[in-house]
Amino acid sequence: MDWLNRLPRWMFWGLALPVLALNGWVALQVYAYFRSQLTIFLTATLLSFLLNYPVQLLARFRLRRSLAIVLVLLGALSIFGTLGVLLAPPLVEQLNELIGRLPSWLDSGTAQLAAIQNWAVELNLPIDLTRLSVQLQGRLTAQLQSISATLLSLLPDAIGSVVDLGLTVVLTFYLLLHGERLWDGIFQWLPRSWNERARPLIRQNFQNYFLGQITVALLMGTAMTIAFVVIRVPFGLLFGIAVGVAAIFPFGPALSITIISFLTALKSIWLGVRVVTVAAVIDQVVENAIAPQLIGGFVGLNPVWILVSLLLGTKIAGFLGLIMAVPVASSIKGLFENSKLPPSVSDEVVSEVEDTPAENAALASA
Repeated sequence: MDWLNRLPRWMFWGLALPVLALNGWVALQVYAYFRSQLTIFLTATLLSFLLNYPVQLLARFRLRRSLAIVLVLLGALSIFGTLGVLLAPPLVEQLNELIGRLPSWLDSGTAQLAAIQNWAVELNLPIDLTRLSVQLQGRLTAQLQSISATLLSLLPDAIGSVVDLGLTVVLTFYLLLHGERLWDGIFQWLPRSWNERARPLIRQNFQNYFLGQITVALLMGTAMTIAFVVIRVPFGLLFGIAVGVAAIFPFGPALSITIISFLTALKSIWLGVRVVTVAAVIDQVVENAIAPQLIGGFVGLNPVWILVSLLLGTKIAGFLGLIMAVPVASSIKGLFENSKLPPSVSDEVVSEVEDTPAENAALASA
């Protein structure tokens, strides 16, 4: 294999890239064929990664691991079931009411644009909002009809996903119980040097990212809901929880705040200004003061690469790819950066990752 080292770099990559592209295409075809099964497995893996923390906490009280897993799964199902019973009815009610009120909000927004147009005419300002008003109303009406049709088409899929949900819960249980041996076998296929570097780095990135994002989402959703209720925003519960859910994803808070501010501005421009002001303050406090403390050890990515990873992840694996794109991309970046370091420096980095307090509670299933 010495002849490979003597090849020019351009020739080496010219030979390697077609092979990599072919292998990637084959992998995508295999994933597309087994998409449903792989989605269940990846979802169960992610759940086992997160649930292993309370399992390890209960194991410290000398409970058998199998019993601790059962208690954690029952507790998680109870919590989500209770939240579903308490939050689902008002959320559905507010969503239906919002859809019913949107036509009147569109009329209000059109009237406000007409008032601004009249004010501009009185001051002889070169502003023409008539065409904008017509286009805006037409596009929003089309989008509302599309959203309604999409929600109706999701009902059969939701009914069919009950079986997948049961399989995911069962697989999560077995991954929590036997996941360590599974991942030991998978990582043994890697070279020893990559095995020693990859495992703690991947564990650290996934741990910091998901625990940090979920905590930020909970804080963001709670703070937004309380603030919207205090300033009397219509559908405050729905809008606050929507921002919290969007906060799980990169750029989600900014996008959701923009949409909610626009919707409320249709009803009243000053209401939209209040919403965007309050939401922006809360977002900045959480993102700049709290989030860095929660995701301090996460291998950062350039915002451009974050967007690229989100687009690729969504294209390859849909919603699940959107969730896992950033930690996977960050892990790949960390592995390549770590491979450039001298062996002694790389070993020190790995030992620092393994010796951190957060890593002492890391998942065995990761």
